Amino acid sequence: MEIGISILDVNEINNLKKLNELNNKYLHLDIMDGKFVTKKTLPFKDIKVRTNFFDKNIDIHLMVDDVEKYIDEYKTLKPEYITFHIETNQNIENIIDKLHNLNIKVGLAIKPNTPINTLLPYLNKVDLVLLMSVEPGLGGQTFLDITKSRIEELVNLKKQFNNSFKIEVDGGIKPDTIKYIKDADIIVVGSYITKNTDYQKCLNNINEAINDCKN
Repeated sequence: MEIGISILDVNEINNLKKLNELNNKYLHLDIMDGKFVTKKTLPFKDIKVRTNFFDKNIDIHLMVDDVEKYIDEYKTLKPEYITFHIETNQNIENIIDKLHNLNIKVGLAIKPNTPINTLLPYLNKVDLVLLMSVEPGLGGQTFLDITKSRIEELVNLKKQFNNSFKIEVDGGIKPDTIKYIKDADIIVVGSYITKNTDYQKCLNNINEAINDCKN
């Protein structure tokens, strides 16, 4: 299980540098337009400045209406993944093709109340499925218990159709929720780490919980 750290609420340069010193794999960028969700993130130029403090793989989560516009901006960060929402009023297949043509891995995100079976037409075309374990748009929310059964459903589909996409989970993740998401390939941790002063201790707690699930 790999760990992405969301820097949604981190602005201080020293804190960004400290987060980069952690030994997790992904820098997770939550990008919001104020339309698809009510919150709006900083302009691209400000987000780009923040990424300059990191040498981690970049994992971008677009919570936006105009997906292609944001792809055209954020592709310059050379991310490993760009994930967009199945609930957007967009041509899903066209966006998948566009990202693959840019040599960017494609993620498809799904809100907690959207049925998993809406993903079926695209599971053989994407590299990642992002299960939201909170409602998208705000940090610091409580993990939704329904996520456990949704992961199980997705794992079964993965086996049934012999697909190789990764499962990512984002929202309200802390040590005591790891046991519910032990089948995820990537987890996104935000407030649990970034709202505390000892980043390394918090990451250690997450890793210990992951290891406990393996035993």
